[in-house]
Amino acid sequence: MSTDAGVERESGFFGQPRGLANLFGTEMWERFSYYGMQAILLYYLYFSVEEGGLAIDKATAAGIVGAYGGSVYLATIAGSWVADRLFGPERTLFYSGVLILAGHVALAVLPGVAGVAAGLVCVAIGSGGLKATATTLVGALYAEDDDRRDAGFSIFYMGINLGALVGPLLTGLLQTRLGFHWGFGLAAVGMAVGLVQYTLGRKNLPESGKTVPNPVEGAAKARALGIIAAGALVVVALVVTGVVDADNLATIVTWVIAVAAVGLFAVLLLSRQVERVERQQVLAFIPMFLVSFGFWSLFQQQFTVLAIYAEERVDLDLFGFSIPPSWFNSVEPLFVVLLAPVFAALWVKLGDRQPSTPVKFALGVGAMGVAFLVMALLGFTKGDKVIPPLLLVLVLVIFVLGELCLSPVGLSLSTKLAPRAYTAQMVALFYLSLALGSSVAGALAEYYTEDSEPSYFGILGAVAIGLGVVMAALTPLVRRLMNGVR
Repeated sequence: MSTDAGVERESGFFGQPRGLANLFGTEMWERFSYYGMQAILLYYLYFSVEEGGLAIDKATAAGIVGAYGGSVYLATIAGSWVADRLFGPERTLFYSGVLILAGHVALAVLPGVAGVAAGLVCVAIGSGGLKATATTLVGALYAEDDDRRDAGFSIFYMGINLGALVGPLLTGLLQTRLGFHWGFGLAAVGMAVGLVQYTLGRKNLPESGKTVPNPVEGAAKARALGIIAAGALVVVALVVTGVVDADNLATIVTWVIAVAAVGLFAVLLLSRQVERVERQQVLAFIPMFLVSFGFWSLFQQQFTVLAIYAEERVDLDLFGFSIPPSWFNSVEPLFVVLLAPVFAALWVKLGDRQPSTPVKFALGVGAMGVAFLVMALLGFTKGDKVIPPLLLVLVLVIFVLGELCLSPVGLSLSTKLAPRAYTAQMVALFYLSLALGSSVAGALAEYYTEDSEPSYFGILGAVAIGLGVVMAALTPLVRRLMNGVR
């Protein structure tokens, strides 16, 4: 995508453009609120009423969390469309942040299912708009041939994980000491701080982020808004009539995301605004989309199956201190913060000798397979509260090694392979792989029990390693379709 000539030469933030500092901070605070809330959400749903929860069945609660996670990333389609066609990325990001703040406030002050429904809908829609546009704005800071791009995305990714590290620690502590709604309230405070910081630093963002790449006007605009309104009414009607309920929510969201992904790929491949080389690059993205989906189907289980595992199977007593199970959500971002600069420096040092993107994807999903095979071995240890916490920490560190090979690289790739007319929507495709993985991670919780641990984790681990082998074998073909993009 194009960049502003003045912006791309700046190097005022660790050798990167100054605008990266603002986006780094905004995403850090948004992740603080997002992961701080998500770390305690599952427990709020299935803990007993006496413990401050809603006493929902565990499998159903995990399905709700998975469906919510999938909906967040599904909403990137709507957010990217708004950015590309109505407001431009910069303004869309701001309005999305306001909606996220409203959602966290609803969770904090509204009791019961009503607060959960209102809060999660607002956070999901707002997060969808913020995710696609923040990534697009980071990409706009660099020229197409700027070697700093992957390093810049790794630094940006470190900001995400700084917020994800601190959020669960503080909200989890408040939840155990004062109650769930205090934890949700702290998440709202974090998002408010992020909005203030973003407003103060907007002047450092590229001018291209303030323009609408492919504006829709007149009758077409009215027609599009009408379709959106009709879709919202259909969703409300399905919920009110009971067609969509808590038990089937994860399955329905999974199918909706799959159809959306196929539809968006079709738009990009068939559009007359997409040139031949751009179309080949979209084709190259398809196998990496599938590998990414497989990766996130395992990775996102840290918020569903592994959250239940931490609460039921891990010995949470540490020298007389009871560890909040939500704190394990901070292990993975902690090691991302520690290792992201190492990976960024490694890619810069290797330069043209670094592994190609398809190989990095293969390594990422393969690492997740190894992590799940370790969990399968732990499954032979029977009994409640018997797993040492350091063993779960080890598994999450392996998660990190896979994540750093795939996730920041995937974000960067989506901006490099994006057709010029569909920049934000190509980023949305990467997030749709995450959406599909998140919803499947919730649906899979139905098959998890303590007795099934060896087979459950073993089968999923083997499938992930198989995906990595297939991706490695397809690398020469994919690289040809990428037309020189690494």
